[in-house]
Formats: sequence, C-alpha cells, structure tokens
Amino acid sequence: MDESKNLNQDFKLSKEACERVKILLKDEECSYFRISVLGGGCSGFQYDFSFDKKPNDDDMIFKEGGIDYLIDKVSIDFLRGSTLEYVSELAGSYFKIENPNATANCGCGTSFSI
Repeated sequence: MDESKNLNQDFKLSKEACERVKILLKDEECSYFRISVLGGGCSGFQYDFSFDKKPNDDDMIFKEGGIDYLIDKVSIDFLRGSTLEYVSELAGSYFKIENPNATANCGCGTSFSI
C-alpha cells in the first residue's frame, strides 16, 4: 500500500465532491472512499465508487480536502489526470469523472473507453 498526499495530482477531487464524500463517509461509518475502474459498461470500462474501512495491499491512499480516498494501482493508470466532480441538477445529483484519457464516453456517464 502506497500513501500519497496527492502532491503529483494523479487524481483530483473538486471542492463539491470533497464535501459530498465527507457526508457520505460519515453516513456509511467508513474511513475511506474508493474510486476504481472495472471492465464492462457500454464503452468497455466503467467507474465504480464504494466505501471501505481499510485499504487493500494494492491501494494507493490519497488525502485531499479533509478526506482519505483509495485508488488501486491498476485503476490509477486509467484515471491519471482526472477530476471527480459532484454535479447537482434539477434532475438529480451524481458524481462525474472528467477524464482526459477517455476517447469516448457513454451517455450514462459511468462508462468510457481509452
């Protein structure tokens, strides 16, 4: 497990995303917010968000905006340079990743290809 203070900005969280994650972590009674990339979805890969009480051996730990979040060493290659946004619209609220590495995105917003 590697601990990073996110000095190299591999992955960033917007202020709105940090505030929302803080609320969710408290509700879930967990210590970490996990961001990962899974195979699947309509474009080949999909983003996954979950909560954990402790990191796995292959996790990188990032600290930003008063929260600790995890990204595994495989997922970080797909996410490098990306930003997690929290969007609140009339139709609903959701997390969205702005990924400069994605060559295509699905209309659902959770699936992408590289």
